[in-house]
Amino acid sequence: MARIARIQTNLAYEDLTYVIHGPESYQLRLFRPEGNGPFPFVVDLHGGAWNLSDRMSGTMRAESLIPEGVASASLDFRQGPHGYPTSLQDVNYAIRWLKSNAQKLRLDPNRVGLVGASSGGHLAMLAAMRPEDGRYSALKSSDLDPAFDARVRCVGMVAPVINPLSRYRRAYEAAQGPNPPEWAISMLEKHHVYWTDTARMEEGNPLLILERNDEAELLPAIYVQGRPDFAHIYVDPDRGGDELEPDRFVRNYRRRGGEIELVWIETEEAQSPLLYEPLATFMKNKLRP
Repeated sequence: MARIARIQTNLAYEDLTYVIHGPESYQLRLFRPEGNGPFPFVVDLHGGAWNLSDRMSGTMRAESLIPEGVASASLDFRQGPHGYPTSLQDVNYAIRWLKSNAQKLRLDPNRVGLVGASSGGHLAMLAAMRPEDGRYSALKSSDLDPAFDARVRCVGMVAPVINPLSRYRRAYEAAQGPNPPEWAISMLEKHHVYWTDTARMEEGNPLLILERNDEAELLPAIYVQGRPDFAHIYVDPDRGGDELEPDRFVRNYRRRGGEIELVWIETEEAQSPLLYEPLATFMKNKLRP
């Protein structure tokens, strides 16, 4: 069922259930520009270290996208103890569900992008890289049009956790002292809940996919990174040197032939129009007819 409402910014949205797992239903929040469409759209993935937050956190990104004529579908998805790769299964399914229902939702199924922030940025890139991975595309339904797959045209990330394994190792290293900082304890706990072990952090890892030369689809991408940002800008403790993880990912993406833009923004805010405006401009340009 749909619920049409307005948020404080007068941006209209519609809440829609897109998948049901047992007793739990999962919704997406669809923001559309005014008009008849069909509109290009992005599937928006929230952050929260794979454990926290929900579709509501996509509102500010939608506020930047709507003036550019781009709709936004902000997802709730399985996370926390549901574990990897359930989040990717829901994302993959949501893309196919939105394409299958595009006509009645006034969306264009041929102009679709993925966006995400923090751990949602990690999921966005991983979903874009592996649209036909059998684990990610495992959810089936007779309600979906089999003509539509989970491929998208482009991907945008804001301060992504682009290497879950290096962030885990960094937290583990910090937690070894007699008075471990709270951030390290909290981060380790969230990684343990969602990932279970380091083997999964290594496998479901966009940066290491590139360095292993694994098969991957490399779509036009934008990587927006605010600074300072202690949680997302650091050097992999296992590598040493001085190459930051954003630079390392972008270098390897380009080495593999991918097109990617790295945009540094001077802000400490985790959510800011300064971060989302370049993302919206990128999506408008890449999702043209």
